[in-house]
Amino acid sequence: MVDRSYSKVISVEHVTIHSGKAFDAVRTKLEGLLPRIDDGIFTLLRYGEAARALRELEKSPPLSIFGLRDHGALLAVANLHRRAIQYDIGNALTASRMTRHHISAALYAPIRVLLREDSEANVAFEYDRPASVFGQFGDGEVDLVARQLDRDLQSVLEDAAS
Repeated sequence: MVDRSYSKVISVEHVTIHSGKAFDAVRTKLEGLLPRIDDGIFTLLRYGEAARALRELEKSPPLSIFGLRDHGALLAVANLHRRAIQYDIGNALTASRMTRHHISAALYAPIRVLLREDSEANVAFEYDRPASVFGQFGDGEVDLVARQLDRDLQSVLEDAAS
């Protein structure tokens, strides 16, 4: 039997952006800055309307929230009470610009961002810098898009945290 699996170690830059504001204020600001992704885009694609979907994506904001999960609520099973929301943040057109060059980039698009409050009520965003995650593919086209994603993501998270 042939072993068809392999692994490699990659270096990832982890970013933490602290906020002096309350958790709810930061969450409200982030969700006010970033719209939810328009699921109609995926409906258009499902029905073969790629050109129309592209036009809609080109009018979309640089970043959207694809989804969110209340990870803090999950900790209740361990009798812990923490505030932590996992966001999937990205841009569908940006993702397609990376994955057309390297399909495995889809593993990391959209980017997972954690808004968390620790036991001392310190609030922060955490995420892995896109350029470091996507850099593993060694593709200049992917890297170019990832660097712009870095700038867009850091800017919106710093804005929400301030």
